[in-house]
Amino acid sequence: MKLRHFSFLLALALMVLAGCRASGPGSPARTVAEFFNKYENRPGFKATDWSAGLTTRFLLGRIAKIGGDNDITQALTSIRSAKIITFAPTTGSARNLVTEGLDKEVEGLLANERYTPLPISASADNPNQLRYSVREQGGRVTEFVAVGKQEAADSFVLVSVAGNFTREQVGQLSKVLPNVISQTGN
Repeated sequence: MKLRHFSFLLALALMVLAGCRASGPGSPARTVAEFFNKYENRPGFKATDWSAGLTTRFLLGRIAKIGGDNDITQALTSIRSAKIITFAPTTGSARNLVTEGLDKEVEGLLANERYTPLPISASADNPNQLRYSVREQGGRVTEFVAVGKQEAADSFVLVSVAGNFTREQVGQLSKVLPNVISQTGN
């Protein structure tokens, strides 16, 4: 009889442990697009998606000509799309998702998809430093990803920008990206 109760308690304990694992981030995303799809509709997450249509690219080209021919204006005209996802946890378990789940999940998918970390020097006026990784093809950056914290110490942000850039242009965009993120709100 005691063995029967022990077996029942063991089975119950295993089900509880399995339930705890299922309540976490689940199976990790393997790509940046999959990460956005996985989290964009979950509570606490806010996703913003922008695509540069023909008209937008034409206007950006006109603005670039007015602004002069420098790296930042050329980089702006090279943007094809941008996605931002932010997460501001409101509970202790949500904070754990940021510290243990989201950062590790993004690190894994960037390594899996062969993104190359891009060293961007930190600035004193930007305490919320982002980590940048790039995907290159033919000597050009086709996508760059920025990961980090947004304003609050326990928040999370992931930005994916697709286009056709040089590494120098990505460096220039990294100077304005934190301001763009803060304008999207949380």
